[in-house]
Amino acid sequence: MFSTGQWVFAGLFLIAFVIATIFSYRKDILIHQKFYKGSYKVLIAFLVFIAMLFVIKIFFKR
Repeated sequence: MFSTGQWVFAGLFLIAFVIATIFSYRKDILIHQKFYKGSYKVLIAFLVFIAMLFVIKIFFKR
């Protein structure tokens, strides 16, 4: 399906992407703490909403 070269490229790209993301986040951490306080509440609300949709789906399937 994929050649060895494609797998190597995908692995190296993933490693480089993760390193760049970590470096970028560490660089902007003070800005994130200042402007995005409480953003975890939005994430939790979204996850609860998705969980509720699954529960409703299972409930009405029976």
